[in-house]
Amino acid sequence: MPISLPGHGLKTGVRGLLSSVALGFVLAVGLVSAGLPVAAKSTAFSQSLAIAAADDEEVAAWYRDTAYDTLWTGPEDAARRQALIAALETAGDHGLPVARYDLAGIRAALASARTEGDLGRLEVKMTRAWLDWARDVSSGALDPAKIDSTIVREIIRPDSYALLRAIATRDPATVARRLLPDSDAYVQLMKTRFDLEELSAAGGWGPQVPAGALEPGATGERVVILRDRLIAMGWLSPTPTAVYDRMVQNAVMNFQRAHGLPADGVAGGDTLAEINKEPEDRMKSVLVAMERERWMDIDRAGRMIWVNLTDFSAEIIDDGRVTFRTRSVIGREEMDRRTPEFSDMMDHMVVNPSWGVPRSIIVGEYLPLLRSNPNAVSHMQIVDRNGRVVPRGSVNFAGYTARSFPFGMRQPPGDNNALGKVKFMFPNKHNIYLHDTPAKSLFAHDKRAYSHGCIRLADPFDFAHALFRNQAPEIESEFNQTLKGGRETPVKLEKKVPIHLVYFTAYPQGHGVMGYRRDVYGRDAKLWSALSAEGVVARTVSQ
Repeated sequence: MPISLPGHGLKTGVRGLLSSVALGFVLAVGLVSAGLPVAAKSTAFSQSLAIAAADDEEVAAWYRDTAYDTLWTGPEDAARRQALIAALETAGDHGLPVARYDLAGIRAALASARTEGDLGRLEVKMTRAWLDWARDVSSGALDPAKIDSTIVREIIRPDSYALLRAIATRDPATVARRLLPDSDAYVQLMKTRFDLEELSAAGGWGPQVPAGALEPGATGERVVILRDRLIAMGWLSPTPTAVYDRMVQNAVMNFQRAHGLPADGVAGGDTLAEINKEPEDRMKSVLVAMERERWMDIDRAGRMIWVNLTDFSAEIIDDGRVTFRTRSVIGREEMDRRTPEFSDMMDHMVVNPSWGVPRSIIVGEYLPLLRSNPNAVSHMQIVDRNGRVVPRGSVNFAGYTARSFPFGMRQPPGDNNALGKVKFMFPNKHNIYLHDTPAKSLFAHDKRAYSHGCIRLADPFDFAHALFRNQAPEIESEFNQTLKGGRETPVKLEKKVPIHLVYFTAYPQGHGVMGYRRDVYGRDAKLWSALSAEGVVARTVSQ
């Protein structure tokens, strides 16, 4: 459910409303004390407003179209002032760059306005603050493509004129409230943000556990420090034990599951690194996750496929409930191999697929081998631009460069095909899809970044059954028959399914538990750096 404004109920209460009323009173008293009619709209007001808005055509057009009527600074605008001030007061709670909206400057201008020129400039200042806040809270404060080219989110920014018309004609508090992300995940992230803020103010989770693995049966001071930290973090009920006993082991295992680590109950290097993270570190992940949620303008009703790259998993979600889950392998950590983030529509699968080798792999990996040995990678066919197989003996591989090589390469269907026995297609410019793989051993690793960019599934047949079962009750037997036939066979989904390739290092896992994952590609570090540069801080913002 959406968080209400003013005073979103998680923290601020009536504070924003009271301060907004007070500021409105200051504005009115200040203008009256200067001997000016509060509602005056003179040539001086219009001129100062027009000059202040001159470098923003959208704002200037609004005021021209409304004959320079006020939105914020007239006595009849009290409700809009209240809604705006309340929204700006809670900007820090949402992890937004509070300096961008200059609430302090607005307060100072409200208190000091004496002339119609002051009033015109203040009017524009408040309009710009409204537009900046409204865009940021509804669709994100950053442009992700400018920070990392592998974040391919289509950001839908609200129209400025529509935002101004809405605040001018409808209940302003309702308009502000409806701009907030309304996903359950966003609400839970925001609650976690407040919890971490309080923890940080109270000193965190206590001393960090010194380095060195701890196993069941261990005793000593380090076990006590581990015990106390697990208790402070809520993973272990209060206990006086000084032994790494079954209770401590279970707490460690539950912690490991929530952090994407092998749940072996041993507090080794990776586990201790996560246990020793401080609230401020987790806060950064949560604030970045809130920003990512603001980019995700998606319908969460019905069915969707959710691939969280940092979790190395793929899920089918029906009306908010996970109905199928499998492990995945994602692209390697090199920049040109990283799996991008984007959303699309899955429309079919291919049983017994052939593999059309991407151009980058052909010229970067296979052509050098073929120059040395024309019979190299013999499991691959050389094909012309029309898909016809070209005999290797007719090609002088040594005579071509990466730029001039005119052929493609294809691996026919078979047991050793790189795509395995099935692939799931959502045609996109990145040439990314989900697929089976003969390299099953990689799924035993907890960190699984090994592919050229596509998503490999540990249980592709079960994924196919779950995906198509509603459409074809006999899908399992039909699928098995098609597999045995060995021919490349497309199978169309009657209804396309939204698929979201996402990258959350902090995300709710249900039952009030926030799960955290490692920043495998360093994307969150980049985003946090950008947010920090804009003035977002991982500590208390609202007073």
